[in-house]
Amino acid sequence: MSSSEQHYAFETLAIHAGQEADPQTGAVVTPIYQVSTYKQDGVGGLRGGYEYSRSANPTRTALEQNLAALDGGRRGLAFASGLAAEDCLLRTVTKPGDHIVIPNDAYGGTFRLFAKVLSRWGVEWSVANTHDPESVRAAIRPTTKVVWVETPSNPLLGITDVATVAQIAREAGALLVVDNTFASPYLQQPLALGADVIVYSTTKYMGGHSDVVGGALVTGNTELGEELAYHQNAMGAVAGPFDSWLVMRGIKTLGVRMDRHSENAARVAEFLVGHPKVAEVLYPGLPSHKGHDIAVKQMKSFGGMVSFRHKGGEEAAVQVCDRARLFTLGESLGGVESLIEHPGRMTHASAAGSALEVPADLIRLSVGIESVDDLLTDLGEALK
Repeated sequence: MSSSEQHYAFETLAIHAGQEADPQTGAVVTPIYQVSTYKQDGVGGLRGGYEYSRSANPTRTALEQNLAALDGGRRGLAFASGLAAEDCLLRTVTKPGDHIVIPNDAYGGTFRLFAKVLSRWGVEWSVANTHDPESVRAAIRPTTKVVWVETPSNPLLGITDVATVAQIAREAGALLVVDNTFASPYLQQPLALGADVIVYSTTKYMGGHSDVVGGALVTGNTELGEELAYHQNAMGAVAGPFDSWLVMRGIKTLGVRMDRHSENAARVAEFLVGHPKVAEVLYPGLPSHKGHDIAVKQMKSFGGMVSFRHKGGEEAAVQVCDRARLFTLGESLGGVESLIEHPGRMTHASAAGSALEVPADLIRLSVGIESVDDLLTDLGEALK
C-alpha cells in the first residue's frame, strides 16, 4: 500500500488499494494476466519483476497488495485455498519437535491438517479452550512456536480475546495466528489487536459469491512476510490469475455485504432464540453469548454465521437440514446465498472422536443477503 492510501477508509481501500489503472489501456479494473511466463530484456532483465507466474503474477500482486491494505499489514499472500495458506504458514514457522496450541473449536479441515499431516512430520499439538486465556497459558510448552485461534470459531461461534491471548503468546516467544475468515477484515482487525499472522479462506466472505476457492495470509512483520513469500514460491500452491481476479471483485463489495449478512443473521438468531424446538443459539451478537462483551470490544458487528442446537437431537437436526429450501444444504459459507449444514456429518466429520468433536444436534447457518423475512419463513417451515 502506498503512503497516499493509508489514510483512506476500509470501503475505499477495498475498491482502490493495489488497483492501479492498467498502464497500457487505462482499464480501471485490474486485467486477468492469464500468462505463465514473461519476456526478459536480456538474461535476468525482468520487466516489473515478473519472470514466471508461480513466483509472481500482476493480477495476484494486485490482490496481495489489496489484502495487506485491508488488514493494515505489510505483506499479503494469496493461495490456491485456505488450507494451502495454512500449510505454507505452518511449514515456514515450525519444524519437527515444535509444538502448536490449537483451539478446541476449530474448522475440521484445519484440525485434519494438524492431526493427520503435520503430526507425521513431527510437529506436536495440544488442545486449549482459546476462549479462556488461562487455558491457553496452561497449554503452552517450552517448544510452543504457534498459538492458533479462530474468532468467531467454526462452528460454535466462540470468541477469543485476541489482545489478551496475543500477550500470552508474546511472553512465550510464540506467534499468534488468527483465522479471521468468519469476521473478515471489515468486521475485525487482528493485527491491530496484537496478532502476528492472519489466515483467511478467501473462498468465503472475501470472494462472497461461491464461485472461487482461495486462501490468504497477512502479516505486519516484514521479515516473516519475506519468509512466507519464499515458501509460497517454493511450495507453489498459489492463487491463479482468474481466481485472484474473482476474489478482488468480491472484496470491492465486502463492506456492504457484511453489513447485510450481519443484519440478517441478527434477525435469524432472535427468531431461533424464541423457537420451542431450539435448545441453544450460538451467535456472538446475542447478549446471552459468553463472548458477547469481548465481541463488542473487538468487532465492528457480529457477522453472518449462526449455529443452533435442536432439542430433538441428531436425527431431528439432520431432518431440518433436509427440509430447508431457501437455505441450501451444502458445505462452505460466506456467499450471498444462505446455506445450512450439519457439521457433525459434514464439515467437521474429521474431528469425530477427538477433543474437537462437535455436538451431534448442531446445525450451522451461513445467513445470506436475501430478504430476511423469506429466510425466517423457510427456517420456520423446516423446524415444523
